[in-house]
Order: sequence, then structure tokens, then C-alpha cells
Amino acid sequence: MAGFLSLLRRAYLTLYNWTVFVGWAQVLYLSLKTLKESGHEHVYEAVEKPLQLAQTAAVLEILHGLVGLVRSPVSATLPQIGSRLYVTWGILYSFPEVRSHFLVTSLVISWSITETIRYSFFGLKEGLGSAPSWLLWLRYSSFLLLYPTGITSEVGLIYLALPHIKETEKYCIRMPNKWNFSFDNFYAAILVLGIYVPGSPHMYTYMLGQRKRALSKSKSE
Repeated sequence: MAGFLSLLRRAYLTLYNWTVFVGWAQVLYLSLKTLKESGHEHVYEAVEKPLQLAQTAAVLEILHGLVGLVRSPVSATLPQIGSRLYVTWGILYSFPEVRSHFLVTSLVISWSITETIRYSFFGLKEGLGSAPSWLLWLRYSSFLLLYPTGITSEVGLIYLALPHIKETEKYCIRMPNKWNFSFDNFYAAILVLGIYVPGSPHMYTYMLGQRKRALSKSKSE
């Protein structure tokens, strides 16, 4: 029974990783194609749907950690996925005014390169039991450049959206109301920006530790 469950787990994770890989590969292809043919102003329009689907699918990774399908700690997975979902839905989807900025292109390209590498790595590892050494190196080294460009793009887009959040008061809840509760989206966005200050170095340090362990292990094998 244990062997069957292990096989089922691997089959599911293989299917999941390759499905999401296809989504991110489409985002990467469309973003580069549109950038070349039409300019950065039109990149978001070209990638909106696959970007939303691929990024939202990552919610399942939180569940994978919670139920023990993967060993990744939820404490590391949750903030990274949460911040990306916030930018995807809370900023880009909600405030069209920022969609034509060049930071959208740097964001989408940083995310999609990172994720095509990551999902193909885990797709091969779950499906075949191992991945090529060059792909392992990319998995644990590409973030050295792509994490800073991605984070900078995320922070920049949230900052650019602040005037529009304040002006439109979108998603704000004002008193009085039957819930006796108020919510100001503008200050929530500022709070999110504040979380990036300690959160980004912490995540970068965590990934550096992962890189050291993974590459050291591969050399010893």
C-alpha cells in the first residue's frame, strides 16, 4: 500500500510540475515575442491569462507542504507565493494604470525564467528520480540574478500603484457598516512594501543556504 501511495504521489507531482511548466513557458514565450514585436507596453496584455493561471496554481504548493507531499517548509513557501499573488491580482489585475510600465516586463521575464527552470527540474526529479547536473545548477543559481530583478519589479509596481489605490479607494471598506470593520487598501499596500524590507533579505539568505546544500550534495554523489 505504501508503495502504491508513493507512486501515486510521484505521478501527481510530476503531472503538476509539468502542467505549470507549460503555463510559465507560454508566459515566457509570449512576453519575449511581444517585447520584440510590439514593445514593453503590450506585454501584460499578451500574458495576462496564462500568467494568472500559472501563478494562481502555485497555491497548491502551500497545500502540498501542509499535507506533507513535499518537504518544502510552508513558512518559506507562503510568503513568496503570497507576495506574487498580491502583485498578480492585487496590483496588475486591479490597477490597469501600471500595466504598460517596463517593470511589468522585467517582472514577467524574471518570474517565468525562474519558474520554467524550477518546474522542469522538479518535473524530471519526480518523474525520473533525478535531473541533469546543469539543470540542478540552474535551479539553485539562477535566483542570484533573477530574485533581485523580480523583487525590484514587484516593489516598483506596488509603489507605482499607490496613487491609483489612494485615488480610487478600490477594495477599501469604510465605516459605518454592518460588520463594524474598516479596511484601507492604501495603507495595506504600504504595509506590504514594509514587509519586503526584512522579508527579501531573509528569503535570499534562505535560498543561498538551499543552494549551498544542494550543490554540495551533488558534488559528493
